[in-house]
Amino acid sequence: MKLLRMGATLASLLCVAASSAPAQAGPVLDKIKADGKIVCLVNPNSPGFSVPNSQGAFQGFNVEFCRMAAAAIFGDASKAEMRGIGFSDSLKALISGSAHMASRGITATGTRDADPGVSFVVPTFFDGQGFMVPKSLGMTKLQDLSGATICAEEGSTTLLYLADWFGAAKLPYKVENIADKTARLQAFFSGKCDAVASSISALAADRLLAPKPEDYALVPQQSATEPLALVSRPDTELEKTLFWGVQLMLSAEEFGITAANIDQKLSGLKDLPADAQRLLSPTGPTAEMAKKLGLHPEWSQRILKQVGNYGEVFEKHLGKGSALAMDRSTSPNRLARDGGVMFAYPVR
Repeated sequence: MKLLRMGATLASLLCVAASSAPAQAGPVLDKIKADGKIVCLVNPNSPGFSVPNSQGAFQGFNVEFCRMAAAAIFGDASKAEMRGIGFSDSLKALISGSAHMASRGITATGTRDADPGVSFVVPTFFDGQGFMVPKSLGMTKLQDLSGATICAEEGSTTLLYLADWFGAAKLPYKVENIADKTARLQAFFSGKCDAVASSISALAADRLLAPKPEDYALVPQQSATEPLALVSRPDTELEKTLFWGVQLMLSAEEFGITAANIDQKLSGLKDLPADAQRLLSPTGPTAEMAKKLGLHPEWSQRILKQVGNYGEVFEKHLGKGSALAMDRSTSPNRLARDGGVMFAYPVR
């Protein structure tokens, strides 16, 4: 009996020690730290989401989540190296190990997530599928596309949706599978295709690349929903970093903490609601998470200062004041309290 009690006591002590010690980072996160940067794949030319500026640096909604990851890991959002890459090559690059994460509008599906070489971590944008058509054709609904030739991205979920929609409607159609985005849009704008099919967000961005954007319209097909997610190489600590980084950005929006007012919030930390204090306190849950995951000790503050909350990022790159002029108030990407689907998991 005495030996049993001693064994139980030792087991309890080991559990306490394990729970209080910082966790070892996963091998991918260790490699990121050793390299001094996180390599993040983005769409090479998607206005509003990821597009190079005049200096060649990528900017856009999806780019900000690459920067979020760098701010969490290094405390410095500039340590994200963005690489523009086509869809068909992005998952291959992750599986081969030539990149660490992707933030380029990849739809999370069961068969993709079941692949042991990649991990779909968390949606950052909920989208739908649709078509872009010339206004001159007068197409306003799916039935108008009967017999149409449709440009679509080879290997994408769009092809599956096309088969489902036209099959259910018993309508004929033809597909031009074109992997390269530039070639696909050139084929559409030159009249080789009657329509181009993709996610609504991608079409809104692609429309801006037309010689005369005002000549084209979007036809949503609301029967499809697309959770566009961050994807990473499999690594528990890296996956948790990305997941909770997004939760932090959503939670900050819920509490009205922005890049502009975070210093003010920090100076009056004790006056904030308890939930808001937990996001920013140097001795609170985010500090504990930093120790366990091997993140920068001020990761939560650095993300909000250098990147901003989710709402700020959306409005800056996609909202009414941007070139895409999306109305978030009618989007599923508004906060759940406002009727959307975006809400933060509890940071505590």
